[in-house]
Amino acid sequence: MLTWANDKELFQIMRKNLYSAVIGDIMDKMGHFNQFLPPYIHPLRDDMVIAGRAMPVLESDCYGEFANGCNPLFDKPFGLMLEALDNLKEDEVYICSGSSHSYALFGELMATRSQILGAAGAVVDGYSRDTKGILERNFPVFSMGNYAQDQGPRGKVVDYRITINFGNVTINPSDIIFGDIDGVVVIPKKIEKEVIRRAYEKATGEKQVAKAIEGGMSCVDSYAKHGIM
Repeated sequence: MLTWANDKELFQIMRKNLYSAVIGDIMDKMGHFNQFLPPYIHPLRDDMVIAGRAMPVLESDCYGEFANGCNPLFDKPFGLMLEALDNLKEDEVYICSGSSHSYALFGELMATRSQILGAAGAVVDGYSRDTKGILERNFPVFSMGNYAQDQGPRGKVVDYRITINFGNVTINPSDIIFGDIDGVVVIPKKIEKEVIRRAYEKATGEKQVAKAIEGGMSCVDSYAKHGIM
């Protein structure tokens, strides 16, 4: 049986052996049908892979850098964004949603701080910017795409390490986030061991099926023998 001693070892196994499709397939089999983030979320570079625990961040639109309203948080530049970044732990994913899709939620300086803290990457329900700098750092970032418009006068982080919704997916702190070129999938913490072990078995089985088909076996016969397609 597949085992791991700690999160670092687990995420190494996942990055080396698993992919979003096989993880999603297993959760479908387990009755968890809404674990993929929206299909408009892509890596900045096709070979980027992200595996880590969610550090959920809640963003809200604002109208001007200083609101002069009843909530003092909205008179604070970026809200709690700086605090959220400084609170990142090793192998965590800065994963942010809640705002409109009209500005960038992540940039190079944020990537720099995240990388120094040992974070696994960032996934944002909006745009990212400073793309050249992020790519030079080789820090995994998944977003709607590249767009330089700043969040400064348009959005503020209002909370972090709380449950958020991202598309149709509910994300809790410490859920596992896995992303690659085919999508980003969320593994609830309470089922992570079963999902990862079954996904590893399926990924191994798919290699055997590929060899059988390459050797001339029909899809019907291959599925009858392996139960995988």
